[in-house]
Amino acid sequence: MRRLITILLAGLLCPLPAFAQDRIALTFDDLPALSLLESQAYTDYSNTMILRGLKHRHMPAIGFVNEGKLDEEGDRPRQIADLKAWLKAGMDLGNHTFSHVSPNELTADAYIADIAKGEKVTRPLLAERHKTLTWFRYPYLETGPTAEKKTAIQTWLKDHGYRIAPVTMENSDWMFAEPYDDAIARHDEARVRRIRAQYLAYTETAVSWYQNAGHALLGRPMAFVMLLHVTRLNADCMDELAAIFKKHRLKAVSLDEAMKDPAYRITDPYIGPNGIEWLERWSMTLHKDLPWSSFKEPPASIEAEYKKIDNDT
Repeated sequence: MRRLITILLAGLLCPLPAFAQDRIALTFDDLPALSLLESQAYTDYSNTMILRGLKHRHMPAIGFVNEGKLDEEGDRPRQIADLKAWLKAGMDLGNHTFSHVSPNELTADAYIADIAKGEKVTRPLLAERHKTLTWFRYPYLETGPTAEKKTAIQTWLKDHGYRIAPVTMENSDWMFAEPYDDAIARHDEARVRRIRAQYLAYTETAVSWYQNAGHALLGRPMAFVMLLHVTRLNADCMDELAAIFKKHRLKAVSLDEAMKDPAYRITDPYIGPNGIEWLERWSMTLHKDLPWSSFKEPPASIEAEYKKIDNDT
């Protein structure tokens, strides 16, 4: 039976003319922003510059909203205005739960309630533009520690018109972002430049690894879904990020378009507490190893800076 399933899945992996080139859907989590600094102006700037970079490069994107953030900085109307700016720019919005919680920490019912609470603002904003709230992104990519919990959450999502937004490429941008914010707050320009250079170098390394891993797993080019966050770091690096995608021949497409890749019909078998991306999940289904020996973690100096800041805050 396992042999038969593998053969059937192989039919999804055959080369397709539409995927002669790798493509990439850009997804940004933690809207209105992920920031070490509690400054509405800082949040506004990050959103403005990310959207400006996306529009200038004709790159579609979707932002995943944590509505609990709307009251964090004391200016709810401006926070909502940042969400509206995404739609005005022609981008999409999705649900990332209300409070960025993990299903490992809540019952299935409590987690579902947090998802539902996280659509009170986003759904009407989309409806004003004749759009439907469709996409859901799991915080931490944690989908459920038990089969019962994972199934209950996914059943609710399906029954309420949601599709799960997977991740097949990431660059640990969140780890670089807080030290970058800290360097800006301290007016340490040398450190700002150093972190930015390290981030871009690591992003190029990560993009290359995920492309190689995806090709090895599927035997063909694919449409990747990249996880990023709305941060000042990404806002300041949009041109360079676009150049990296161009260098690696990654054509930017919408999430809807990327999900037409037949690979996203491969079963996700993972049950457990960890937040792992979908290439790793598919490798379990296909019984094929990913090239982990060549995978590189972010620089040790960045990890140390992140941990220090995280412990201090």
